[in-house]
Amino acid sequence: MNWLIDFFGDPVNWSGPDGIPARLLEHLEFAGLSLLLAMLIALPLGLLIGHTGRGALLVVSIANAARALPTLGLLVLIVLLMGVGTILPVLIPLVALAVPPILVNTYEGIRGVDPDLRDAAYGMGLRGRQVLGRVLVPVALPLILLGLRLAAIQVVATATVAAYVGLGGLGRFIIDGLATKNFPSTIGGAVLVALLALLVQLGFTLVQRATVSPGVSERQTIR
Repeated sequence: MNWLIDFFGDPVNWSGPDGIPARLLEHLEFAGLSLLLAMLIALPLGLLIGHTGRGALLVVSIANAARALPTLGLLVLIVLLMGVGTILPVLIPLVALAVPPILVNTYEGIRGVDPDLRDAAYGMGLRGRQVLGRVLVPVALPLILLGLRLAAIQVVATATVAAYVGLGGLGRFIIDGLATKNFPSTIGGAVLVALLALLVQLGFTLVQRATVSPGVSERQTIR
């Protein structure tokens, strides 16, 4: 507890390019851009495959391949090949980490919709895209949001690896603290990452409550 007081109570840690606000913004930049890119890749692909039923093997293959990638090893390799002039070396492994949960949950959510709902939608004269947008996505939304939440939490926690190759983010407090035996900095950085992950969890919970229909939520609970 004294170490936390030392870390958060030190005014030096709250100002300048190495302060908590600056490092937090860097961390959010890494995590936010990575999640956005992963969504742009995984959401359309998951919706397409889930709706058409084609390419399920591709989903499994991509998910398994991406999960098997060592994030830190991939980061170091990319840095060796590209250098650290941009944040691209950090984005690539983080995107690879975030794609599988979004892709798999989106695919499973769409494929798991009751076939009777699909048939009823087609019977009402809706076309493919209309069925997907008006029926399948709203029903599958809880599972889709779960995939986004899992990806976001993983990315927020793993973005600390950026510090291993000299980049910024909250991982700097952890890595630099370990290197200099500054344990208040190490513990303080770990607490900040944990708190950020909890805030992400809370944020997605609020989004789900605001966007998911109560009827869909009750249906998910019954299942």
